Amino acid sequence: MTRKVSKAVFPVAGLGTRFLPATKSIPKEIMTLVDRPLIQYAIDEARDAGIEEFIFVTSRGKSALEDYFDAAPHLEETLRAKNKTALLEELKKTDMPSGAIAYVRQREALGLGHAVWCARRLIGDEPFAVLLPDDVIASDERSCLAQMVDAYQETGGCMVAAMQVPHDKISSYGVLDVEKEHGPIVTAKGMVEKPKAEDAPSDLAVIGRYILSPNVLDNLNNLKAGAGGEIQLTDAIAHEIGGPEGVHGYRFRGQRFDCGSKAGYLQASVAFGLAREELSEELEHFMRDILSMSTAAS
Repeated sequence: MTRKVSKAVFPVAGLGTRFLPATKSIPKEIMTLVDRPLIQYAIDEARDAGIEEFIFVTSRGKSALEDYFDAAPHLEETLRAKNKTALLEELKKTDMPSGAIAYVRQREALGLGHAVWCARRLIGDEPFAVLLPDDVIASDERSCLAQMVDAYQETGGCMVAAMQVPHDKISSYGVLDVEKEHGPIVTAKGMVEKPKAEDAPSDLAVIGRYILSPNVLDNLNNLKAGAGGEIQLTDAIAHEIGGPEGVHGYRFRGQRFDCGSKAGYLQASVAFGLAREELSEELEHFMRDILSMSTAAS
C-alpha cells in the first residue's frame, strides 16, 4: 500500500539576486502576487494536497518568513475593533498551528539537492513532497500537488511535475527521457539535468513539484557536485530509475509561472490580477490603454 504524503519541504534559502535591490531587505518568497506572497501560494497548494507538516530550508536573513506565519495579536485586535471581518478571515489563512512548521538552515549554497538533504532528519523514512515557491501554478481544478498525490497513489516511487517547454529553453531544466506514457503519467527511463538543446532526450521538463521516496535522501548522501558545481536533486532522483517503483512524470493541469524571473513574475501578477473579480475590469481597461498607446507610438 502506498504511504500517505504528509510532509513537504520548501527550499527558501536562495538570495534572490535576480530581484535586487528589493531582496536586499526582504526574502524573495515574501514578494507578493496581488496581495499574497509567493510562499502563501505554495503553502495553500500543499494544504490542498493534504500536507500536514511543513519544513522550510532557510538561510540567514529569512526571519521575515518566520514572522509571516506567526500570530499577529495586535493586528488581529485592531481589525476586530474596526469590524473588518473580511480581512480577519484573510489573515487566518496565514495562520499555522504550533509545531506544524519547522525551520532548518542551509549554511552553504550547494544546490537544490543539498537543500533537500538538509531536511533529512525531519523527513525520516517517509515519502515527502518538495515545492519550489518560485514556480506558481494556477489551476481551475485541484492544485498541481493534489493532482500529483492522486496519481502517486497509483504509481508509488518518485514523481515529478512535468511540462513541455520550447526547444530553445530546454537547457534551463531537468529533462525526462520517456519510456512509456499512460494518460498524464509517464514512466522515465532517464533524467538529464540542464542538457544542451541538441542533446535533450525530449521536450518534457521537470518543474518545481516533486513527490519523493526517502531513498532519494540516501542517494543524496553519496552524490558529488554535478551540473553547475551543485548537488543536483535530479541526479538523486535518477538513481531510482529502474528500481521497484521507478520514477514518473505527471503532466499536470494548470498554468505554471516562473516567478524566479522578472518577466515570469510580471506575467503572473497580470494573470492573477485578471483572475480577481474585483480587479479584472479596471486592469483590463488599463491594459487596453497601454496597448493602444504602444501601437500608436510604433
